[in-house]
Amino acid sequence: MQIKTKAIVISVLKYQEKSLIVKCFTLSDGLKSYFVRDAFSSRKTNQKIAYFQPLTILEIEAVHKNKGTLEHFKEIKIASPFQSIHSDVVKSTIILFVSEVLHHAIHEEEKNESLFVFLETALHWLDQHADISNFHLILLLETTKYLGFYPDVSDLNLTFFEMNEGVFTPFHAISSLSEHETQLLRKLISLKFDNDQKTFHVIERQILLKILLDYYSIHLDGFKKPKSLEVLKEVFS
Repeated sequence: MQIKTKAIVISVLKYQEKSLIVKCFTLSDGLKSYFVRDAFSSRKTNQKIAYFQPLTILEIEAVHKNKGTLEHFKEIKIASPFQSIHSDVVKSTIILFVSEVLHHAIHEEEKNESLFVFLETALHWLDQHADISNFHLILLLETTKYLGFYPDVSDLNLTFFEMNEGVFTPFHAISSLSEHETQLLRKLISLKFDNDQKTFHVIERQILLKILLDYYSIHLDGFKKPKSLEVLKEVFS
């Protein structure tokens, strides 16, 4: 089946000397992996390496055989070029980190239009703003809405957050956050991208980042903490 769709580049794996395997989250079909033969050839101008930087938003034409094998691009172009994401050191570090999280978090080959639209909107916000200290925290938390394990906020003001069930409770269990950690999570839940980015201190951001990655690990089978985590901590230290 030939399709036209937007696609967000999630990860790229070099195959042999000249080829790539590119994993994309597509608007039309969810997660898809594509084989790009001779990607490093100067002659192949319609499939440039620059197109496959992490979280680049593409417009693609592709052939989807839907047999669980690698698909193939027919045409590729940048949907809307970013101005700062790949040139700003802090933003590019965030992008690398987020792409790793998504690589381990999104598994289904099925359409998830709301998640795609959220990620696309968030990436454009990151590209257009300079004050971005909480971006990765808000994005990780909001993404859980579309993956099915967003915290139950019906009892938001209770003292402890229980990680396994994703609920706020009055009692402290082994799998609960501390009262202070719960307060930080409660504050994060109230934030949007446009809120004051100085809401948290450096140490508080690190605590929240650990909470979110632990939360992902609990609720997603096989989730691995990103290799870029230490670099991200260094950038925000």
